[in-house]
Amino acid sequence: MIGGLPGAEPGPPLAHDWHAARLVAAAAASVLPSETVPLEDGIGRILTRDLLALSDVPHYSSSAMDGWAVSGAGPWHLTSESRLEPGFAAAIVTGGLVPPGADAVLRSESGTIAGAVLQSTSSSGEPHPGQHIRVPGREARCGEIVVSAGTLLNPAHVALAAGCGHDDLDVIRRPQALLLLTGDEVDEHGIPGPGRVRDSFGPQLPGVLGMLGAAVVSQRRVRDDFAATVEALQGHSGSVDLIVTTGGTGDSASDHLRSALRFLDAEFLVHRVAMRPGGPTMLARMPDGRLVVGLPGNPLAAMMGFLTLAVPLLAGFHGRVSEVGRVVSADPLEGRGASSILVPFRIVDGQGVANPWLGSGMMRGLADAEGVLVVPPGGAGTGEQVETVALPWQ
Repeated sequence: MIGGLPGAEPGPPLAHDWHAARLVAAAAASVLPSETVPLEDGIGRILTRDLLALSDVPHYSSSAMDGWAVSGAGPWHLTSESRLEPGFAAAIVTGGLVPPGADAVLRSESGTIAGAVLQSTSSSGEPHPGQHIRVPGREARCGEIVVSAGTLLNPAHVALAAGCGHDDLDVIRRPQALLLLTGDEVDEHGIPGPGRVRDSFGPQLPGVLGMLGAAVVSQRRVRDDFAATVEALQGHSGSVDLIVTTGGTGDSASDHLRSALRFLDAEFLVHRVAMRPGGPTMLARMPDGRLVVGLPGNPLAAMMGFLTLAVPLLAGFHGRVSEVGRVVSADPLEGRGASSILVPFRIVDGQGVANPWLGSGMMRGLADAEGVLVVPPGGAGTGEQVETVALPWQ
């Protein structure tokens, strides 16, 4: 079921299979507009305009070594003149401006000075003409494209941009996210008492969203109450692109997310996903365009829902596609009805091995994982290839 109408529903909505749910999530997000940011804020962002060299790089003849700029054949008389005549040399450091008239650089370890005369001690005949001189434009010519639009910028790209004369970069704007955490039984500090649980979402989800290029502009806890849920969903209208909620996606008397979204005339894009854990994960669009990813309240179930819907959605905001991988299974993997089973795994001898601690409330198996196996409903045998999802922190 791709869409939904607010109000009462005639029966339980159909669940998307795992692949279909990811496709819906990927298509739900439009690429965000461009913004200009300082160089230091460009790492991890998507470049929206070809980056051109604003001058030749290097833009002057420079030395590649510490030593002496020399003119003609040696030995050379040391001089402090700004221009070298044949038979003369001047001290120079790496990156230093090669003086007019110089035709090579002699490395400091390949020369010796007696009095004011420099001689080469190199057995290879160093220096040869042009040796150890970085000529203008050797790395890039003025106007040349050095980084193409659509590139995910890494620290080396940013350093290159600086070397090419740029102070800022045009990149896709970060999606702005609102994080709503539900659960009246949740403690935010210390060891919870009987009947209560420790909050694992508040310390985790902002960082995971940041790894995927989003910025959490607000994080708040919401009571398990219909009116409070409606009020929280209405917040930050027009200033965020994405709302991520935890808990409240079920059908019990304390779960209010679905009814609140219907009350607000939201369009349900994914009601549920045929997967375990994390089946109650959902995706909706508010009338003002904000997208809502509703995650279950159990920690592992929530992360499986996040990997299924939030990851391709955030990739779509950046104009990218979230790909699945494959690994050979070391053991038989049991299927379950019509649902995909998501299993944290590690690599042992080049094959995928399911981690223990697979309960929907357990995080230990995911903490030690290298990815997540997507076991098809029919299961998989030993030696078969199984689809995988990468973890944002790997």
